[in-house]
Amino acid sequence: MPPILEMRVALTAQDYESLVNFYQNALGLDPADIWTSDGQQGVIYDLGRATLEVLAEGTAAKVDQLEVGRRVSGQVRFALEVPDVDAALQRALAHGAVLEHEPVVTPWNHRNARLRSPDGLQITLFQVLGE
Repeated sequence: MPPILEMRVALTAQDYESLVNFYQNALGLDPADIWTSDGQQGVIYDLGRATLEVLAEGTAAKVDQLEVGRRVSGQVRFALEVPDVDAALQRALAHGAVLEHEPVVTPWNHRNARLRSPDGLQITLFQVLGE
C-alpha cells in the first residue's frame, strides 16, 4: 500500500461564493461533497489523479519565464491538465480569471496557458500535445 492515499489541497476563501462559482463554472468541477451547518460551509471537488511537484526556485522561475515571460508565481501554483486549453481558458476568463499569458508550447510539448484565479492563485492550464 502506498504511504499516501490521497492528496487534498485546502483553500481558505475570503469570498467563498465567488471561489465556488469559479471552480464549478470556470473549471467545470462538480462537487463531490458539500456541507453547510451551523454557519459553516465547504465543498470538496474530485480532481482526479493528484501529483506533487516540488521545484527549485530557479526551476520555478524558468517555468514562469516560459509561460508568462516574468516571475509571477508564489510558493503554490496549480497546474491542471485539460483536454482543450483554449476552451478551458475562455471558460475561466468568462468566470473571473485574469489572463497572465496566452497559451505557449513548452519544450516538454505541452500547450500551457497561465491565469490567476479570482483569489489570486496562479494556475497553469495545460494540454499534452501529440508526439
